Amino acid sequence: MTTTTTDPASEADLEKSEAQLGANADRVGPPEPPGGRWFPSGTAAVTVIGILVVWVIFRFALADRWTLALDPQELTTIHTNLNTWPDWVAQNRNSSPVFLYFVNYIQIVLQHVSDFISATFYQTPNGLGIPYIGWLGTTVLVTWIAYAVGNVKVAALTAAVFLLFVLQGVWTDAMASFAQVIAAVLFAFVIGIPLGIWAGTSDRVNKIITPVLDFMQIMPSFAYLAPLVLIFGLGTASVTAAVFIFAAPPIIRITAHGIRQVPLTTREAVDSMGVTGAQRLRQVLLPMSKRTTVIGVNQTFMAALSMVVIAAYIAAPGLGSDVQQALQSLDVGTAFNAGLSIVLMAIVFDRVSTAASVRAEIAVRKGTGKKTTRRAVIAAGLVITAVAVYLSRTYLWAAQPPQNWPDWGRSITAGVNTVSTWVQTHLSLITLNFKNAIAYGLLNPLQSLLVQTPWFVVGVAFAVIGYAVGGLRIAVIMVVGVAALVVLGVWSDAMFTLASTILASIAAIALGVLIGVWMGRSKGADRLIRPVLDAAQTMPAFVYLVPFLGLFGPGRVTAIFAGVIYAAPAAIKIVADGIRQVPENTVESALSAGSTKWQMITRVQIPMSIKSIALASNQAVIYTLSMVVIGAAVGGGGLGYLVISGLQNPPYFGKGLAAGLALVVLGIMVDRLTQAAAQRSGQRARKATESGAAPTRRISTAKVIEPATA
Repeated sequence: MTTTTTDPASEADLEKSEAQLGANADRVGPPEPPGGRWFPSGTAAVTVIGILVVWVIFRFALADRWTLALDPQELTTIHTNLNTWPDWVAQNRNSSPVFLYFVNYIQIVLQHVSDFISATFYQTPNGLGIPYIGWLGTTVLVTWIAYAVGNVKVAALTAAVFLLFVLQGVWTDAMASFAQVIAAVLFAFVIGIPLGIWAGTSDRVNKIITPVLDFMQIMPSFAYLAPLVLIFGLGTASVTAAVFIFAAPPIIRITAHGIRQVPLTTREAVDSMGVTGAQRLRQVLLPMSKRTTVIGVNQTFMAALSMVVIAAYIAAPGLGSDVQQALQSLDVGTAFNAGLSIVLMAIVFDRVSTAASVRAEIAVRKGTGKKTTRRAVIAAGLVITAVAVYLSRTYLWAAQPPQNWPDWGRSITAGVNTVSTWVQTHLSLITLNFKNAIAYGLLNPLQSLLVQTPWFVVGVAFAVIGYAVGGLRIAVIMVVGVAALVVLGVWSDAMFTLASTILASIAAIALGVLIGVWMGRSKGADRLIRPVLDAAQTMPAFVYLVPFLGLFGPGRVTAIFAGVIYAAPAAIKIVADGIRQVPENTVESALSAGSTKWQMITRVQIPMSIKSIALASNQAVIYTLSMVVIGAAVGGGGLGYLVISGLQNPPYFGKGLAAGLALVVLGIMVDRLTQAAAQRSGQRARKATESGAAPTRRISTAKVIEPATA
């Protein structure tokens, strides 16, 4: 039995809602979407625009005054003081307790482990320098590992790539880079996985370690080099330390994330059974977070290979050194051949580590019989691997790569140089005009605004923008950052680098929004573009310079183009995911209200994914800063040039060290400002959603029918 109940207050509300809907129905076009406006508005936007106008006025009124500009050979007091640090370290290395009982032991461990792995795959320090495992043994060994953790396809890919190293004539250099990656990743696993487990099981440790990881990940890679050379000197210890610092954060962070995402109900159920903390970790948390941890392994390998290439500037042998020397001599063909080998190695690391993350699920689905067959194949492969290793340690033909195979590397180098010369000869009018349009139309005015305005005017502008975007805390960070750049004596070069970073970031963000929205709205576009983005993200940053050097020659614009392409994949993926996460019912409501495709994008999907777009902007800025700095290798100038100059010229080591510290400061400033913008955008979108949801909600006028109580 049911009864119909009516409430006068409810009826009044319903009549009011119906009247409101009737008024809205007379309005032409679709209703205002829940996301509200997506472009900047309010006091913050007015403040930023106002400060920019005042900034431009001061730029022309006080042009070239108090700009703190220095000639490349000019040193400040802090630079000369920093120049004395290497001598102090050399004098105190064997007497200071810090070195005797801490730093020296770290250096010994790093060097011994790195030297052993290098002797295993690259070369031994004695005799002919033949490694413990020659080319045949190494090729069979890595192929067997690829099959053991992956499948036949991954194993075939691995074997093909290592054979290509021989055909390209880069086997020795490839093994040098391979050994450095293995050494650094080994330290990252031994230290990073336990730290990640600890952070995943302890809130206190997680709160302590997260800011440290943030700091490590926003530091441009060049910033590591000078301090590590100062502490450990040139050699394998500093190379391994640099790669470890760059590669460790992903495995720590992702391991902790994997453990923390284990459902709370599972934890409570296990705890109710009376298990100990060690049992819960070993039997529940680690198995359930295994796949996530292996994803961290993948990211660690990618980061390590990217940094090994850059470590060529601190005397790391290998493919990175080949690319560096070729870029300095503008030999595009040699740089391309070595860069291609780096990309192939990155693909192998990516595919093998990715296959490992799904190995357990595949094994379970195939059943016991196929498990037995697979184990037999792995055992047979292990025997073949042992034989190949024995042969490579016994016979010279199996130890050294064959010399009578076709030399594809020479053909690749000659072909690329021919194409590069043809492009620069026949298309120079197009490429030069485009390059000049970017330089004179966009880069030079922006650089002039930053470099030729008095430093204190720029500092005040940064502080006000920081306050408008993120409040007092961000403003203080901007002020401290500006003061640090001034004290370090590299203000002008920092603004030079910032100008290129801003321009590249804007282009990368624009690409991220355009392509990301397309991918988010179209599954076909996502299937087509995502593999390209995945491949692009496996490429180390250094490699991006090569094709643009061939097209545009050396210069700032070349570094900017490379920065855009390097940063765009991350921004595109984040925007696409944000568009895809817009609730389906919101999209359907907008469609039923008569929204066009353009209105759907600009008034619904972009506003409701504004936080993702802001996060994409943050990542684009960090990526472009790293790449623009590396662009100093092809004439990009700025702080990156000072770092390279300091590493290669002892009289300018202090200035290079100051430039490295300035990169850290600039990275922190850019990261905190863009993070604050992301948080502000998210809050604005959330408030707009809450305030705008009511007018679009469908209101039923049916009476409320309740079940009768007994």
